[in-house]
Amino acid sequence: MQTISILGATGSIGESTLDVIRRNRERFEVFALSAHRRVEKLFELCREFDPQYAVLATPDEVAGLQQRLNDAGIRTEVLGGDQALIGVASASEVDTLVAAIVGAAGLPSTYAAVCKGKRVLLANKEALVMSGKLMTQAVKRHNAELLPIDSEHNAIFQCLPSGKNRSFQELGIRKVMLTGSGGPFRDLPLHQLDGVTPEQACDHPNWSMGKKISVDSATMMNKGLEFIEACWLFDLSPQNIDIVVHPQSIIHSMVEYVDGSVLAQLGNPDMRTPIAHCLGWPDRIESGVASLDFYTMADLKFEAPDFERFPCLKYAIQAIETKGEAPVALNAANEIAVESFLAGRIRFTDIAKINAYVMSQASNREPVSLDEVLDADSRARALAVNYLAQLS
Repeated sequence: MQTISILGATGSIGESTLDVIRRNRERFEVFALSAHRRVEKLFELCREFDPQYAVLATPDEVAGLQQRLNDAGIRTEVLGGDQALIGVASASEVDTLVAAIVGAAGLPSTYAAVCKGKRVLLANKEALVMSGKLMTQAVKRHNAELLPIDSEHNAIFQCLPSGKNRSFQELGIRKVMLTGSGGPFRDLPLHQLDGVTPEQACDHPNWSMGKKISVDSATMMNKGLEFIEACWLFDLSPQNIDIVVHPQSIIHSMVEYVDGSVLAQLGNPDMRTPIAHCLGWPDRIESGVASLDFYTMADLKFEAPDFERFPCLKYAIQAIETKGEAPVALNAANEIAVESFLAGRIRFTDIAKINAYVMSQASNREPVSLDEVLDADSRARALAVNYLAQLS
């Protein structure tokens, strides 16, 4: 029986995780659930899963939810704020953390769990983008496990041989290929990108995701963040990774070996597959995902990414090559820019402009502590806000 905390329980990853848990109740016990704004949804999840703790990002909602739970005879204790998230992520009772909070907000709790030697199922790619070296060093130092539930990184994980202490060269690996759908604007004429709406950007052709990650998919920043994350997760140099645009999202990523073999992980575009893989690791458990129908897959396409169409992808590759504070700055700028685009304050193409400007101002000095990472993040956000004012 694994005891699990799920941070970001009301988002798409959290909901998929809880669906896998429903199908395997004999294996998992929910210790804590967190939500940002969806209080009603969190109440319903507490009713169903009876966690010891529920955590809200906004403390002013705590008393109201606690009263509702008390009135319903539900034992769950409600907490609020960042320190509460850190507490339920790193508590001694917890075996596994599902880190599914979107953006930089998920970094402190993820890092705290790693420092307590937990198994961390990582959906929050921004945490590793911001603190790659710091996080991976902490994983080794505290004997933690970092298992990827992004579909692409999980696919790579499934295609790798065992050999924790062996280099890619010793394992006979030539390169890794990260696939990406290209999002909803892969074929849109470039001159029309200026005018696309948030609703169009969030209408992904294959995946059902939250708004922020949907916009990141439309700019392919999502793939850029995954590129940076893959370097840290698998100890790769940028030269060892190729991006392959694959519109059907059936092949989730590939690993090429020196003998010419290419191993690929295939599956329907459903996040329950990588989540179930990591929840059950090293066993396989039921996910609820339908079998892949090979008879309907007559036309699988692959193409190189267009950096003119997707400049954010280019900036992400440049950021991991540059290192220093560049990945932190790029992620911070992108969060500010995407939020502004979703609010209707800037154009879709302004996202890349903001990202490029803020990254160009980043220091070459690499942060060596969590406080330094968060300080670099704060400074980059201030730069992005100032630049936004100029654009407006």
